[in-house]
Amino acid sequence: MPPLRVSTFHSQLKFRHQARTSRGTYVTRDVWHVVVSSADSDSDCHIGVGECSPLPQLSCDYCPDYGQLLSRFCRKVEEEGCIDREALLPYPSILFGMETAFRHFEIGSYALWDTPFSRGEEGIPINGLIWMDDYAGMLKQIEAKLAGGYRCIKLKIGAIGFDDELRLLKHIRTAFSPSDIEIRLDANGAFHPCEALDKLNRLAEHGIHSIEQPIRSGQHADMASLAAKSPIPIALDEELIGCHSVKAKFDLLQYIRPGGIVLKPTLHGGLSGCKEWIDIAEQLDITWWITSALESNIGLNAIAQWSATFNNPLPQGLGTGALYINNIPVPLDVKNSRLHYTPRENYEAFPITFENSITPIHTSGSTGTPKIIHIRREQMLHSARLTRDALHLTPGDNALLCLPLQYISSQMMLMRAVIAGLNLFIREASGHPLQYESTSFDFAAMTPLQVYNSLAVPKEKKRLQQIKCLIIGGGSISPEMEKELAYFPHAVYSTYGMTETISHIALRRLNGPDASLAYTLLPNISIRLSRDGALVIDATCIAAESIYTNDLAEIFPNGTFRILGRKDNTINSGGIKIQSETVEEKLRLAIPLPYAITSAPDPKFGEIIILLVERGVNIDKIRTQIPSLLTKYELPRHILEVEELPITVNGKIDRYACRELASKFF
Repeated sequence: MPPLRVSTFHSQLKFRHQARTSRGTYVTRDVWHVVVSSADSDSDCHIGVGECSPLPQLSCDYCPDYGQLLSRFCRKVEEEGCIDREALLPYPSILFGMETAFRHFEIGSYALWDTPFSRGEEGIPINGLIWMDDYAGMLKQIEAKLAGGYRCIKLKIGAIGFDDELRLLKHIRTAFSPSDIEIRLDANGAFHPCEALDKLNRLAEHGIHSIEQPIRSGQHADMASLAAKSPIPIALDEELIGCHSVKAKFDLLQYIRPGGIVLKPTLHGGLSGCKEWIDIAEQLDITWWITSALESNIGLNAIAQWSATFNNPLPQGLGTGALYINNIPVPLDVKNSRLHYTPRENYEAFPITFENSITPIHTSGSTGTPKIIHIRREQMLHSARLTRDALHLTPGDNALLCLPLQYISSQMMLMRAVIAGLNLFIREASGHPLQYESTSFDFAAMTPLQVYNSLAVPKEKKRLQQIKCLIIGGGSISPEMEKELAYFPHAVYSTYGMTETISHIALRRLNGPDASLAYTLLPNISIRLSRDGALVIDATCIAAESIYTNDLAEIFPNGTFRILGRKDNTINSGGIKIQSETVEEKLRLAIPLPYAITSAPDPKFGEIIILLVERGVNIDKIRTQIPSLLTKYELPRHILEVEELPITVNGKIDRYACRELASKFF
């Protein structure tokens, strides 16, 4: 096998509804994805993605510095070129992630095993999960599952009164017999050993298939006694956690003799460890089934694909990942209480899979009317390598992604993480990405608005200053912001690029001895000016044809350049051409609130200059100040108050919307 590179992507999933268990309530879920790729930077890169997601207060390998622990194992895999299973036995969630990432890397598809399920021919029978809630809430869930065609219901119990739970079971049994609906219970250790048998006897009156973990784990003698006397088959779940060797597994099951075991690869030894549990269970004539442990869709898909390799007719504890509002989509669907995998051509589950050679991308309109362009995988890889080399990114560096995932800027951050072997932390694309952050980052990409907001909050500003290499793109940087960034202790760059160039093709240092007003091109990029003074980019490594931009530029003898403004933001008033950005720059000292220079049609001059300001500014004061700041040709003919300045989704001034707004007044 060629040398490998292993990256980690950390993100936080948000539950659609609070997930209550007898151990507490989950609102968010931390997830680390491991990405295996070739370490050869010139190879035709493909990747394998796995998931490492321990559960707090439950997983034996959960710890506060889990991310650092995972990074150390990633480096170990890179050094040795394979998984050291013995070393990972105490870390089942990491073992599961590595196993599935390597499987994906080797197979090259999210259909990880060739089965009728992975071919879309058969579904896996699953149970319908009922989360803990109050009586009314659980009843509503139950009725929804029954209406959805589920024939196996799993209820988490132990959070509401026991009598209310009995009422729920009675409600089901008044309409459905045990032959119609199978009921499984999961107590998560909620019963005390002294009361457990009595409660099990009362539950048994309602025709229960099994109950998971009625008492807390670690009470082996009590559990063995209960398993021997219980009228309901007892299935072990938490009891299996932390049991790593084959001998320890055999001794545990032989001693307790449960009716069944519930296997969760994230908790119970990865895929290989769970296969050991299955072999022992079948040897001892113990029933088993497989379930997920609140993984994202990457982990869920892997578990489902693996589950389908067994001929187990029992309903499995799987689903579609609908628990989360920001899950990664995969082609899993539930139909008639069965989980189905639908192979889809050119499907990308992870934001970047490298499985597709060509990716369609929507442009932002930087070079003209927004459109769809097709970017080749090789172009994205080359662009990522250029940035890696220019910024000296190295394996193991911590990188922050806090941009919207649907844009090329985020896709390229993911690509750089894979190519450079970065540990990527994926955060919500908010105006304050450092608000709750405690991680120290070696590399981050932000918009000017995010930087502006962070500078305004002392705690966030301090975190911003700690970033070893910060790149800022997606909009102009004000002189005031540039002055403040000039004193930062680490490298800060302004980037120049657009969707058509895939990523930035030039960098401008904003601080330190190398600070400059001009952009420096990355290697193998050349530029020139069109007849109207707009920048033209020639870069065969990332674009087959020359890219004609709308950016007016000045190119210096040493090959560096600076941007003067945008051609399409030029106002032609009576034959005098005025650049909107130039006027806006001059007005920064006079107008504290958001504003924009735009134009409106005029029968005499063709266009007239209009100043849009948000309500709350003193217009009379502005009128007295701006004559000293602008030339007579730059003076606005009118100043219009608006409730809110039009802004694009990228946080830039929406020039088209501003012109439309101004035109309504004239």
